[in-house]
Amino acid sequence: MKYTIPKEEINEVLASHKLSQKDYKHILEILKREPNMVEVGIFSAMWSEHCSYKSSKKYLNGFPTKAPWVIQGPGENAGVIDIGGDMAAVFKMESHNHPSFIEPFQGAATGVGGILRDIFTMGARPVANLNALRFGELIGDSESNKYQRHLVRGVVDGIGSYGNCMGVPTIGGEMSFDSSYNGNILVNAFSLGLCKKDEIFLGIAEGIGNPVIYVGSKTGRDGLGGAVMSSDSFTEESKSLRPTVQVGDPFTEKLLLEACLELFENDYIIGIQDMGAAGLTSSAFEMAGKTGAGLKMDLDKVPAREENMTPYDFMLSESQERMLICAKEGCEQQIIDIFKKWDLDVAVIGEVTDTGNMELFWHGEKCADMPIAPVSEEAPILDRPTSRPTYLDKINNKDINSYEKIDNQEAFERLIKSSEVVDKSWVYNQYDSMVQTNTIKAPGTLDASVIRIKENGNALAMSSDCNPRYCYINPYIGSALAVVESGRNVAMSGARPLSITDCLNFGNPENPEVMWQFAQSAEGIKEACLALNTPVVSGNVSLYNETNGVSVFPTPAIAMVGLNENAQNVLGSSFTKEGNNLLLIGSTKSNFGGSLYIKELFGETAGNLGDVDYKQELALWELVIEANKKSLLKSAKDLSSGGLAITLAKMSATSNIGVEANIKLNDKRDIFDESQSRAILEVTDENLETVMNMAKNLGLEVQNIAVLGGDILKINDIKIELNELKDIYFNRFQRVIEQDL
Repeated sequence: MKYTIPKEEINEVLASHKLSQKDYKHILEILKREPNMVEVGIFSAMWSEHCSYKSSKKYLNGFPTKAPWVIQGPGENAGVIDIGGDMAAVFKMESHNHPSFIEPFQGAATGVGGILRDIFTMGARPVANLNALRFGELIGDSESNKYQRHLVRGVVDGIGSYGNCMGVPTIGGEMSFDSSYNGNILVNAFSLGLCKKDEIFLGIAEGIGNPVIYVGSKTGRDGLGGAVMSSDSFTEESKSLRPTVQVGDPFTEKLLLEACLELFENDYIIGIQDMGAAGLTSSAFEMAGKTGAGLKMDLDKVPAREENMTPYDFMLSESQERMLICAKEGCEQQIIDIFKKWDLDVAVIGEVTDTGNMELFWHGEKCADMPIAPVSEEAPILDRPTSRPTYLDKINNKDINSYEKIDNQEAFERLIKSSEVVDKSWVYNQYDSMVQTNTIKAPGTLDASVIRIKENGNALAMSSDCNPRYCYINPYIGSALAVVESGRNVAMSGARPLSITDCLNFGNPENPEVMWQFAQSAEGIKEACLALNTPVVSGNVSLYNETNGVSVFPTPAIAMVGLNENAQNVLGSSFTKEGNNLLLIGSTKSNFGGSLYIKELFGETAGNLGDVDYKQELALWELVIEANKKSLLKSAKDLSSGGLAITLAKMSATSNIGVEANIKLNDKRDIFDESQSRAILEVTDENLETVMNMAKNLGLEVQNIAVLGGDILKINDIKIELNELKDIYFNRFQRVIEQDL
């Protein structure tokens, strides 16, 4: 075979492909010979952190993945749950962190494109997108601050451009800001699609002689080595990695979407897989690896966009908008006709064999021959050392009384201006949230986003959540709380939380302290999902989010999906009418660990977290869901970052209704405390007693704190004019983000 590697160059080749000497010894055992350059590239991609989960697999194996409503759990392109009336929801979340830091527009855009392909590859039409975005410090005049603002503008532009062109609404998401992301921003994309639950397609290849068909865009050299690049830390030189960032074409993807959905209406295929990370390599090996089949492919038949491309280029390119199909023998022409009709490239490039090997040919000459099973399944599963971070000793013993007392009015005026608090309409106005005409709760309406399901009259609520500060001070409880918070937001809309997808973003796994964070986080997620009966159906791990030795905060983003069986009865999160009562549900316990209060006022992330009371949390969900079914509530919003004061401020600003609240508290600073399992419910006079009794019967504390009305927001000893509050809330973010323009 060609493409042999001179012996004197093998160490350099291995290093450039992020393969260790131990990996190389394993490769020699598998192949029983020296690998050539094409094969080294394939091993490098398949055994990369991005594709093999070699550092994280040990901890992911115990995730709860089953429930009566789960149709497809982890292991496929996306998870699938039953949503009633013969319908299924298909959803997943993925990261595009490294590409987005290097090239924010294309990195974010192709992240959206990739997650959309994961959805429609399963046979579902994408109907809703969310995103979870983390940036560094925005405010200030330093070069770092300016660059972060540039990244925000580029990422938002990329997400909006791709999603809008695809005709898929971006209906919500979350953003947070911390200096830990100055060197590595996080761009996590979520998509959800709908299909009939008996019309789900899987990524498999089987049946000797069945053809393998390439469809979509032509292959170029863009994204070459992207999966490997995402398996390493950043340095100052990383911006030179622009060639490893893919370039997206949403108009081609829209054609690919429609062509695939037309294909699925006919009985022409065995399986289909999108070409994401590691491109043709991962799609081909994964499809055959699931069934034990072999594949034979002629790489010179792959449609090429550039001249003089090599087998290495074709196997490792991450060009966008491409799919690999295992078709039924004899259906080739019908499939070709569909994709030609949609003006897409299509080519029969190989067939299924019984060898169990991947045989690659270049103009008739074999250029690679590898057993599929060990390449797919024998990636090293690492048991990396773990060590409790030393920084915890400095921060866990602090509490609110470790800091000077600040007047509540001053504290409120500083917190309300936080980039995390203020409205992000500058962001979501660039997204089309109403296309497809199913959006019930759109961006800016607080808490979960909601779409109706035309086919069965139900509604789906979804929310992406994670408080990285919580995860930094206690990754176990912080990660559990990410699950809890996403579920609580869904419940506040009246929907029953059902399942999660996750995107686990961490620093360098070669650092024992980072691996300890990851291990703790995984255990926290397991605990919460079991306690709340919300299994994990899909997900993604992103490691090496580190630059010059500085890792990001542990950031396990969780997206929860829940079902409301009446799309006409979706609960809002803003006040609806003057004269209504406000109930504070849940116990206030002076919890300030990892709080917005300590961060904004004292510039620290410190403290500790109390244990999670899942019984109280489930009781709160039950109260809101059941009261909403009986139409007893006018609005509901959970209490989270910034506590009661910031929650009421958001509700007041978004509804243009004032409130004067008086709350009994042990410490006046507790209007900013972040105790869990709490919510604000808006109730009419006639339903007040009923709802209060329901809360008490469920073992929940309840306090009537206000009657809505007026043109000021007053909470105990803080006060602000409604007009001033709205100006800060709705306009501040735009002023910050556009100051360089």
